[in-house]
Amino acid sequence: MNKPLRRIAIFCGILILTLLVRSNWIQYVEVDSLKNDPENRRVTIARYSTPRGDIIVDGSPITGSTEVKTNGLNDLKYKRTYKDGPMWSPVTGFASQIYGADKLEGTEDGILTGNDDRLFFRNTLDMITGKPKQGGNVVTTLNVAAQKAAYNGLKNRGKGAVVALEPSTGKILALASYPSYDPASFAGNSNEDAKAWNKLQKKNDPSEPLLNRPLREVYPPGSTFKVLTAAAALEEGLYKSADEKTDTPLPWTMPGTTTDLPNDGDLPCEDASLREALRVSCNTVFGKIGADLGNDKMLEYAKKFGFTEEQFTPVRSSASVFSDDMEPSETALSSIGQFNTATTPLQMAMVTAAIANNGTLMKPYMVDELQAPSLDTIEKTDPEELSKPMSAENAQILQSMMETVVSEGTGSRAKIDGVTVGGKTGTAQHGVDNSENPYAWFISYAKGEDGSSPVAVAVIIEDDDAVRGDISGGGLAAPIAKSVMEAVVKGRQ
Repeated sequence: MNKPLRRIAIFCGILILTLLVRSNWIQYVEVDSLKNDPENRRVTIARYSTPRGDIIVDGSPITGSTEVKTNGLNDLKYKRTYKDGPMWSPVTGFASQIYGADKLEGTEDGILTGNDDRLFFRNTLDMITGKPKQGGNVVTTLNVAAQKAAYNGLKNRGKGAVVALEPSTGKILALASYPSYDPASFAGNSNEDAKAWNKLQKKNDPSEPLLNRPLREVYPPGSTFKVLTAAAALEEGLYKSADEKTDTPLPWTMPGTTTDLPNDGDLPCEDASLREALRVSCNTVFGKIGADLGNDKMLEYAKKFGFTEEQFTPVRSSASVFSDDMEPSETALSSIGQFNTATTPLQMAMVTAAIANNGTLMKPYMVDELQAPSLDTIEKTDPEELSKPMSAENAQILQSMMETVVSEGTGSRAKIDGVTVGGKTGTAQHGVDNSENPYAWFISYAKGEDGSSPVAVAVIIEDDDAVRGDISGGGLAAPIAKSVMEAVVKGRQ
């Protein structure tokens, strides 16, 4: 080959090599930035060119897709639809052509759109055979009857949240929030969708219907936290039985202060047993336990029950709070669910579930399995132990105490005929110097005839319109918990 031809060949080779490097750079290095570029309409058009897969509850879809008319103003073919959208929105979240996807619609977007890498061979086969691309399904652990009971109970009480778990597995059976929203109202990309979205924003609606209260809001737990303090007392051997008298004077002055910790009324709290102290909800007994154990021990047990860590169900839940480096008086207040202690409703359901499950805390989850469009299982969730905060023996002692709260104490409105129920009421201070209406809490579990506990529930009510003196966990929250437990127990009989 003569020199000019050799030069031309080398030059062409360099051009081809440059083209290969550039094409590979674009396909493998810049792919994410190009894919997510807001100016790239092709990705968005492809995303909505086929129906999404469905989110399934009890074997039936609670989502769907509808074909919309495409024209010069709209080139997105399908938009999301929802069945009982407001009831299920804390679970599903939304899939909007303008505002993206949230909650399960967001965390499992790859499966639902059919773009997950695990569907690659299926998609390749469909492309070869000319079959339209399809999304897979997300099968949840939710229970329709429990969710309806939770949501309908909240609708009658203003603002609040409910979480129900299956203690033995960690399955989420109900996840309700009120007020809520209909994700179908802004699933498209029209002016009406934009107006519906703006109407739901906090600046336009102070009740915050978009807030996922069960997972994202943290509240002072009030007296419901006393079950965790009782668990720490039993585990550390401070007291060895439910009926042993505690060393609790009345009044009891918080250490390092001249301030007496008050009880809510004239209660029989002097040297009361753990059972009696939980039954009537003695601040002095559990505040003193917290101070006696100290900040480090109380923090240790709070962490064992799940505090200070975010939970992923797979939807993220905010971390619940129990502070370190507190003074003894602050530890006492935190040990009765006040001061800086703050928790999500999911967290208090986890505490209750661990006690009901004989001291073993299971990781909470709401996705049972992911399915391919063919309904083949892509991924199955196996129950996972998160921690063991209590021995089975001490958990059973605490169960007997919580069952006394329902049979003879402040939780009587959660009684279910023929079913053993354990619970704890709570009324948590709210606002500067407790200036606003308090929060009403109730945590509980129900036992089946075989002694197992198929459900644990946490309910919180924020009732701004109630008469302050009428607000109590036993009065407002316990009846909702009862209806949720009944829905699960009756469904298994």
